[in-house]
Amino acid sequence: MIALIDYGAGNLTSVKKALATIGAEVFVPTTPDELSGASGVIVPGVGHFDATRAIDARWTGAIVARLGEGRPLLGICLGMQWLFEGSDEAPDCRGLGVLGGRCYKLGGPLPAATPPPRFTLKVPHVGWNALEVTSDAPILDTVTSGAQVYFTHSYVAPITGDTVAETSHGERFASIVQRGQVAGVQFHPEKSGEVGLTILRNFVAVAR
Repeated sequence: MIALIDYGAGNLTSVKKALATIGAEVFVPTTPDELSGASGVIVPGVGHFDATRAIDARWTGAIVARLGEGRPLLGICLGMQWLFEGSDEAPDCRGLGVLGGRCYKLGGPLPAATPPPRFTLKVPHVGWNALEVTSDAPILDTVTSGAQVYFTHSYVAPITGDTVAETSHGERFASIVQRGQVAGVQFHPEKSGEVGLTILRNFVAVAR
């Protein structure tokens, strides 16, 4: 049974439909205690990083406890950014911190002596774009470089040792991360056709 966290910033209906399509059982817990029965946890999300404040200490404690029991965690879009230490979008709002680094805005200030771009970068980044697989990971089983997925976001996670796929939109950023039982996708798998469903199947397979 997959727990889908509702903190007021997630497109729950679309994610639930996608999980139903692949035959996964899903529930939306109303209290942190209900996470004890979850085989895996998904944190979806759209919008501003400040919305993650609603995932308070009781919820984060329950999520971390499930990780300690070996149950997997998947963050989607804003939910992936929340896995990191924080985001420049809401500097005083802490992330879960299970992945190192801070999220930042696409097209931010360029380093000194960097040539100016030859085009105006469109932010938010909305639409289909390609994955470049950079490392093997369970979340990516049977997904290959060049696969197209659907994005809608303005902030991105940094490329670190936990990055397993990258995407380019003006600059390269982490589009899929995985460390042990923790995974995150910057795009929306529930809107990404068969590729997105494959990624959700891979997560559910680990949870089983």
